[in-house]
Amino acid sequence: MKYTAPLWLPNGHFQTIYPAKCIPKPAVAFRRERWPTPDGDFIDVDFIDGAPGAPFVVLFHGLEGSSDSHYCRALGAELVARGWSGAIPHFRGCSGEPNLAPRFYHSGDAQEADWILRRLHERATGKFYACGVSLGGNVLLRWLGEWQHAAEFVDAAVAVSAPLDLARGGEALGRGFNQVYQRMFLQTLKPKCAAKHTQFPGLFDIDAMRAAPDLYTFDNIVTAPLHGYRNVEDYWNRASAKHVLEDITVPTLVLNARNDPFLPGRYLPTKASSHVVLDYPAEGGHVGFATGRMPGSLAWLPRRMIHFLEGGRSIGAPQTAALCDA
Repeated sequence: MKYTAPLWLPNGHFQTIYPAKCIPKPAVAFRRERWPTPDGDFIDVDFIDGAPGAPFVVLFHGLEGSSDSHYCRALGAELVARGWSGAIPHFRGCSGEPNLAPRFYHSGDAQEADWILRRLHERATGKFYACGVSLGGNVLLRWLGEWQHAAEFVDAAVAVSAPLDLARGGEALGRGFNQVYQRMFLQTLKPKCAAKHTQFPGLFDIDAMRAAPDLYTFDNIVTAPLHGYRNVEDYWNRASAKHVLEDITVPTLVLNARNDPFLPGRYLPTKASSHVVLDYPAEGGHVGFATGRMPGSLAWLPRRMIHFLEGGRSIGAPQTAALCDA
């Protein structure tokens, strides 16, 4: 399934912003469950209940996303139309209510993904698939690469617009117009952190957090130390999914547009295991992939994901970006 951007969406910024902000999201009736976590916290999981024996798809959302994100609603609508089951686990603090523990979530949260996926697998009565978008895609790939054969209870996986190289992505977000995306994330992250500091005074330097001008500084003050990393450089290096692509044993699609403002095409990895298909279309933006005439449609991305999950893939020699533009 080759992606071709509409002529009226001319570059990576338009292809990123317009689908997220301007294309109407389909209505999806999720059913929510609250799960207590092993460390005394909780997560909220939104479900789509399909037909018995139908495939079950898990989708991990992106940074500051939720089941209301455009890509979650688009995939959810496709699952409903097919009679499939699905689940969107919310990372801690992303479901509309502050979490309880002195931690949030991060790009390398593979242990959390393992706990969630194993519990959800118990619900599946048919094929069991795992997907992740943006930060959630990086988390999923880290889990697949770290767990290797132990991850094979997942039948297939898809990661979309994952920040495979967090350091290069961080640099990209710090330049030019891309700083708009940084500011957008910080507008929600900073209030959450201020509330967390009220829960746990002294957890980090509150004044430095409030003054953080970019994600590099924010991750150095908050994300890295809160989740066991020495500093931002250690976090961005060790959490990057690019290091584990060659260790993945589950059939996996890695879909990243070359004009993604969050991770430009020149930084996309070209080596992966024989179980991984690297699909790097020239256009699509960051989790965009809109199609059709204005106002446009969000349907291409979930259909591309499901096409792969159902077996629309070539598994053999490692697939390079040059080979996988379709």
